[in-house]
Amino acid sequence: MTGWVRAEDPSAVGAVRRKAVELAEAAGFDQTLIGQTAVAVSEAVSNLVKHAMEGTVIVRPHPEAPTTVELITVDKGPGMADVARALRDGYSTSGTLGIGLGAISRIATGYDVHSLPGKGTVLAMHFTAGAAPGPPLRASGLTKPIGDETVCGDGFAIAEAGQVTTVLVCDGLGHGLIAAQATQRAVELFLAVRDQEPVAIVERLHAGMKGTRGGAIAVARVERGQVHYAGLGNVSGWVAHAEGRQGMVSVPGIAGHQGGRLRQYTYELPGYATVVLHSDGLTERWDPKLLPGLFSRTPAVIAAGLMREAGSRRDDACVVTVRPAQESAPPSQETTRHG
Repeated sequence: MTGWVRAEDPSAVGAVRRKAVELAEAAGFDQTLIGQTAVAVSEAVSNLVKHAMEGTVIVRPHPEAPTTVELITVDKGPGMADVARALRDGYSTSGTLGIGLGAISRIATGYDVHSLPGKGTVLAMHFTAGAAPGPPLRASGLTKPIGDETVCGDGFAIAEAGQVTTVLVCDGLGHGLIAAQATQRAVELFLAVRDQEPVAIVERLHAGMKGTRGGAIAVARVERGQVHYAGLGNVSGWVAHAEGRQGMVSVPGIAGHQGGRLRQYTYELPGYATVVLHSDGLTERWDPKLLPGLFSRTPAVIAAGLMREAGSRRDDACVVTVRPAQESAPPSQETTRHG
């Protein structure tokens, strides 16, 4: 099983549970935590199968910590008016395994949920072995291929060093394997030069993607109080919060083929704001004011909420969300996730 799974049939529960167990074993979880992870994942996916509309789920290594297992569920209804009540022990809207969100929240190392009546629910939870530190929860990214394709031509990479987070989004030109190969090349180049300024990274990718299909790329470096941004092509960049959003500027072109003079821009970044980068597989018509509470959640839930609200089934899609560091951070690490 790879990528997103539609939670339309009870068989989805077993498929996702088996993948979660496989990832937990690879991450070194003990048998008790493996069993707890399997129970929590089964409950969450069962809820989707029985009661959600257009439910989908993904289980994967966490983008900030490869030895942490992450599960994200997304649906389009019916939603919950009182999330706090749903988290109390003994309360369940599902009638599935009977443990409810309250017990899921105790089993997981961390969890977050956002729900709006009539729009649906996003749930993100992660599991970490033993005394291992959990991920810093400053950045997340999601991709989804067009239609029923299994390969996504869009992708992202995340690099964290101290209190600085640098991210890449690449929209490989077209769809399928050839687009994915262009994105893979962009990710490889990014990880080799991730410590440079965003404009220098974009210049390096532009030169290094010659011979590939090419694509649109954007790089953001997020620090306390500001974000430095450079882009080539139609990847969208935003500074977003509950009251609205501010667009960030990319120059026209196709990385690896053509483009004007590259430039880097710096924008103020309040501590409560989120940096959002997304490919044109998400429309630009999403509005934070129409998604009350979403931008107070973790980056994983924000990314999944935006994918649900703005994602198109007629194109590959990628979205990355980043929060500025609020306190001291763990040592440098980098992770890639694409297609």
